[in-house]
Amino acid sequence: MSRTAASLLREALETVGVRYTFGIPGVHNTEIYDEIESSASITPVLVADEGGGAFMADAVSRSGTSLGTLVIVPAAGVTHAASGIAEAYLDGIPMLVISGGIRRDTGRRYQLHDVDQHALLKPITKGTWLVERHADVIPTLYEAVRVATSGEPGPVFVEIPVNLQLIAGDPGRTPAYAGPVPRESRCTGADLAHAARLLAAAKSPGIFVGWGAVDATSEVTALAERLGAPVSTTLQGLSAFPATHPLHAGFCLGRAAVPSAENAFRDCDCMLAVGTRFGEIATGSYGYEPPANLIHVDINPAVFNANYPAQVSLEGDAGAVLAGLLAVLPEVPQAAARSASVAAQIAKDKAAYQAEWFAHDPKGRVNPARFFSALRARLADDSVVVVDDGNHTFLTAELMPIHRPRGLISPTDFNCMGYCVPATIGAKLAQPDKPVVGIVGDGAFRMTGLELATATAQRLGVVVCVFNDGELAQIAQAQQIPYNRKTCTVLGPLDVAGVAQATGAAFVRIANDGDVERALEEAFAAAATGRPVLVDVLVDFSKRTRFTEGIVKTNLERFDLPTKARLVGRALWRRVTG
Repeated sequence: MSRTAASLLREALETVGVRYTFGIPGVHNTEIYDEIESSASITPVLVADEGGGAFMADAVSRSGTSLGTLVIVPAAGVTHAASGIAEAYLDGIPMLVISGGIRRDTGRRYQLHDVDQHALLKPITKGTWLVERHADVIPTLYEAVRVATSGEPGPVFVEIPVNLQLIAGDPGRTPAYAGPVPRESRCTGADLAHAARLLAAAKSPGIFVGWGAVDATSEVTALAERLGAPVSTTLQGLSAFPATHPLHAGFCLGRAAVPSAENAFRDCDCMLAVGTRFGEIATGSYGYEPPANLIHVDINPAVFNANYPAQVSLEGDAGAVLAGLLAVLPEVPQAAARSASVAAQIAKDKAAYQAEWFAHDPKGRVNPARFFSALRARLADDSVVVVDDGNHTFLTAELMPIHRPRGLISPTDFNCMGYCVPATIGAKLAQPDKPVVGIVGDGAFRMTGLELATATAQRLGVVVCVFNDGELAQIAQAQQIPYNRKTCTVLGPLDVAGVAQATGAAFVRIANDGDVERALEEAFAAAATGRPVLVDVLVDFSKRTRFTEGIVKTNLERFDLPTKARLVGRALWRRVTG
């Protein structure tokens, strides 16, 4: 029985468990959209822009509920979506990108959207496929999903020419779907035993976790308790270890870390690093040097020894590897006393840092610590917080405790502005029963804020908080020290209430600390009706995060003396002359 490629694609998507597709219909994919509309298990979501759709798909995958999937037009759809695809690629997030394609049966050149999409996407995907026969549709989709979700996950791209969608052909024999690839440990018993000996002998062990450990929280917790070791996290890994645990030290390492993490790891003589690449953000611009006894666990062997040498490299899924490590790690006699001492110091440092922030005078605006304290008190443990790229990102990392795995979603290595609003939509679609809150800077909000219209169309009660200070704050702060001027980082006026009205969202303003409790109550009440809510937070960014202070110092110290003298001299001269 002949079938179209569109109907075969729908069958494949249903089989692999896709729940939502994101994109915009065009002349090269209308047949696909017509088929998906008939599906009982897949909902096609119309987005304002394919870039926003890619961020939505990314957030669906990060939620762990299903595979984030795009269905887009070729050429412009692909280039618009490229930022979201690249974010998923560098962050290790699975994504299925399906595009229509030009007709391959006419022999004509210079068709509409006639570009080499595979060359465009090769650097930012794990693989690309061009389907050339009807019989290849389902096997190709199954293989693409296998590649996207195995090893270190990432995005994949499949192009289905429009002629295969329109004209029925021989579907061939439908293969069985093998299902997800099992997550396994690929390290040796000798390596596990070596790692266990190093950890057991350490005087001050520490554990550092990234997104790769997000599904291994129970194993990380067991190891931390057996060793009496503090746990610090990367930005993307903030939800890999609960902030409610007494051994949770906080975000980052070294001088760019919060004080509780910096102090807990100051004398670390053996580090267990799980699911982290030791990237620039995770290490405060490489401002922290791990101890010689570094044990590195990751599913991707390419990360081993890339930035820091490891005594032991343990390849495989974090949960499987750590389970094996727990099996050979003996009880550590000094762990209980060490755990009590470490936990007490962490609690003391956290309390002091919060008190320091609470004492900060926001000069009539909103103190970020007051905002996050009130937000945390209102949210259930299973809530999801989504951030963008900017100063608010690191304020969230330092001041907003995350209580459950996958409870915080953040762009990290590609670090693309404009992520938050669409990702908040994707997270809510994936987990409709959980509160979802977006935190976005006013600069990033300008990029994709109109996707709130998508939230309104889908009747999604999300709360999006715009940290509004009128600047691209993270870069403006970085400019202030060496330049004493802000070039192209001061924003023009934006009527946030007008954006809410234009997109159908409810609107709430938080003008100062006295508004915080009332405004959040109003915002969540409106969201409970199934309406998106835009909260304009007139935030005070005058107090810098530890992260910003740390990376500025680290990078300044790397310059040679003449360069330092030039930078400092220029800054001083401009301060004197204005």
